[in-house]
Amino acid sequence: MWTRTDLKRNAKSVLKKNYWKSVIVSLIFLFITGSGAASTGREASDELSNAKDTFAGMDGSTFLLIIGVVAGAILISMLIGLLLTIFLWNPLHVGCQKFFVNAVEDQEAGLGDVLYSFKNGYGHIGGIMFVRTVFICLWSVLLIIPGIVKMYEYMMVPFILAENPDMSRKEVFALSKKMMTGNKWKAFVLDLSFLGWSILGGITLGI
Repeated sequence: MWTRTDLKRNAKSVLKKNYWKSVIVSLIFLFITGSGAASTGREASDELSNAKDTFAGMDGSTFLLIIGVVAGAILISMLIGLLLTIFLWNPLHVGCQKFFVNAVEDQEAGLGDVLYSFKNGYGHIGGIMFVRTVFICLWSVLLIIPGIVKMYEYMMVPFILAENPDMSRKEVFALSKKMMTGNKWKAFVLDLSFLGWSILGGITLGI
């Protein structure tokens, strides 16, 4: 059994050995998980604000043409985002976890670990990570709470792939589910314990 205190104390000890490498990998991971969605949201907000003035007084046919162009651009953007997620972000996600797994196990952790998935079952790892994303999204569409539960149930998938890149999808998901049984709430509370750091990071623009 693990406690938050023990986990954080061990993490600090590991961090001291690979501090600057960990900072760089964490920045890469932050970019993968957050910056794309945030920038898309800001751009969408600005475009909607400008659209109100642009569409005022416009005739119907021109309006429909613009709507079609915008819809096409959105679909293309979504497709590009999906392809980037499958072929780049998800493999990099597993690579980041490979770095931290090696650091925790006192192995030689190098920045090259971030590219681990591209050298070890790239297509296999990318496919499993994509299925994980789809499962979480589908559960989230049904209800928010089940989506959160499934997110924590599949939390170990990238870590398992980082150590076992040849493991089958069913085995990976089954092992993650087994590892998180009885630990989902603890993991959720662990994440909440970093809320203060998240707020401080936001106030200091991530510094």
